[in-house]
Amino acid sequence: MTHRGKIVLLPPNRVWRSYTGGRTLDQLAGAPAPADRHFPEDWIASTTRAINAGRETITEGPSRVVVGGAEHDFAALLASDPDYFLGSGHAARHGAQPHVLVKLLDPAIRLHLQVHPSAAFARERMQAPSGKTEAYHILGVRPEVRDPAIFLGFREPPTREGLRDLIERQDIAALLALMNRVPVKPGDTYVVPGGLPHALGEGLFLVEVQEPSDLVVRFEFERGGHVLPESARFMQRGLEFCLDVFDRSAWSPGRVLVEAGCPPRRRRALGPDSWQDDLIGPERTPCFRVRHSTLHAAVQKAESSAHIAIVTTGACSVRAGGETHRFAAGGKFFLPAGIGAVGIEPEPACTVLECYPPDAT
Repeated sequence: MTHRGKIVLLPPNRVWRSYTGGRTLDQLAGAPAPADRHFPEDWIASTTRAINAGRETITEGPSRVVVGGAEHDFAALLASDPDYFLGSGHAARHGAQPHVLVKLLDPAIRLHLQVHPSAAFARERMQAPSGKTEAYHILGVRPEVRDPAIFLGFREPPTREGLRDLIERQDIAALLALMNRVPVKPGDTYVVPGGLPHALGEGLFLVEVQEPSDLVVRFEFERGGHVLPESARFMQRGLEFCLDVFDRSAWSPGRVLVEAGCPPRRRRALGPDSWQDDLIGPERTPCFRVRHSTLHAAVQKAESSAHIAIVTTGACSVRAGGETHRFAAGGKFFLPAGIGAVGIEPEPACTVLECYPPDAT
């Protein structure tokens, strides 16, 4: 099998969204005229289909990847050798699916106020295999944005009736006033449990790690001049059903810091002046794991699980299977569970974000 032992390269996979952005993604891709459009997201090593009202006939979301110089549909590639790509334990539990979705997000504007179902709600009330707990790792902020932030949770929770009224009247100022505005900077990581109302602020560039679904309740109907059709607001189930999705408990700023904030915790040394940190482990969520490696010297690095790697600062060369690939900041690749140790040489230093599926041990 010619794919064994080789790095899986991940070309850009831009996806249409109702909000605008993508200028930074254009710059990373070397576009001659970077601009903000309705393609502000890059879905990475994805087997998940995007849900976009009015674009149901267009398949968006699933990735095309490159292995050994040949292009493949990522889902078909995984299905051809799931034990190698994903590990036998993972394949036995989840099949030939990574069971995690990773994206680069580049919003030019604040996103809609929104909330996602938890895994339990999705299974029990929607007969869906996954909810949408997610996490954000901030990579950068546009220079024109002076006070970057995200919005997480109701600091002052409304009653069910009060929430319904604010949504029906689209009193966005009042809804925002109920929520925590959380300042962020590059390097920050936050986990957003299913059910927690939230929104990304304008001008952030980040990695989003999430359960592999596109289920969303958008309780703000217009952003950037685009008015969402009814079908794109309440998962085609109506507001009354979707009010049950919300976590309406009080999220004080202290609770946000403790339960959503994810400071790095040293996991292991990788070599001279090089180390790996845990950002998100099973104590935060069973849905996925996130680690961060800082490299100042060449290392031989092995992991027991498949993962998506994104170079977040600097540049490096990665060697495996008789091939060497160079990745600058923003470069990304998938390492199969069975690939073994790979050589990583920073130039002269780099950081790498590593996004893993749920623990299958």
